[in-house]
Amino acid sequence: MTTVWFVLIAVLWIGYFVLEGFDFGVGILLPFLGRTPEERTTVARTIGPVWDGNEVWLLVAGGATFAAFPEWYATLFSGFYLPLFLILLALILRGVALEYRGKSTSTRGWDRAFFWGSLGPAFLWGVAFANIVRGVPLNAAHEYTGGLLTLLNPFALLGGAATLLLFTLHGAIFLTLRTTGDLRERAQRTARLLGPVTALVAAAFLVVAQLGDGKPASWTAAALAAAGIAGALVATLRGRDGWAFTASAVAIVAGVASLFLLLWPNVLPAVEPANSLTVTNAASSPYTLTVMTWVAAIFTPVVLAYQAWTYWVFRRRLTGAT
Repeated sequence: MTTVWFVLIAVLWIGYFVLEGFDFGVGILLPFLGRTPEERTTVARTIGPVWDGNEVWLLVAGGATFAAFPEWYATLFSGFYLPLFLILLALILRGVALEYRGKSTSTRGWDRAFFWGSLGPAFLWGVAFANIVRGVPLNAAHEYTGGLLTLLNPFALLGGAATLLLFTLHGAIFLTLRTTGDLRERAQRTARLLGPVTALVAAAFLVVAQLGDGKPASWTAAALAAAGIAGALVATLRGRDGWAFTASAVAIVAGVASLFLLLWPNVLPAVEPANSLTVTNAASSPYTLTVMTWVAAIFTPVVLAYQAWTYWVFRRRLTGAT
């Protein structure tokens, strides 16, 4: 059961980053692609019906971690308190901006909030996951003993840059898929410019992550992530928006999967390996995991079906602000 729930939590994070990733990218690109208030409104409307549903994946991932691996949850949320708190503030800021920009006569302030509320998490999630994979100082009681500067190491900053670029590219491709006219052309040009830089930075991060502890499966997933970015760039150059979005989604799926494959069987490695949290010493009781499995088996298909229906309903391209 511990293995099952490690995989399920990995799937939840993958789903979150694929779906929320283009939300972040859209917010980051809003002030650059939208040259008029009407165009910026169109950009925001591309994610209007789905962004809050995409955030549900984060809530479920956090809840599943708390229930399945309470020791992991406790150590992670206490040791990474400040970065996670900043992410929470940014997500609140972004949500408020999206809800209130349409109710205000001037959207400039809300657009800035939307931008920073998207850029912050896009960078900080990479910093957090890079530290999780790299390992952090834990004592024998599995308590974090480092500080904020411990988390801001070069590898973590590289991870932050990789997720920031990857989500921005994902958002640019999403906008080419959901808009028309000049706005789509600007989004397409942005994707073409971001593609090579994203491939370079993401590849550097994934290769450095694999050094020392890489496994055949994690190396394969990392290679697939690089291929996904390359495929997204090729499809964008050919004007195949649907294939480009699929390829960028595959890149995120494979990239996050490579990190979880690298992490296994740990859930939070320690600088001193004896103090590491693993799927065994961080897990809940077998009875708890069994009950959770039945609940997940019943309700997960329902949630997935509803979200798929939402995307199908709002699948058409946007041509204006009305």
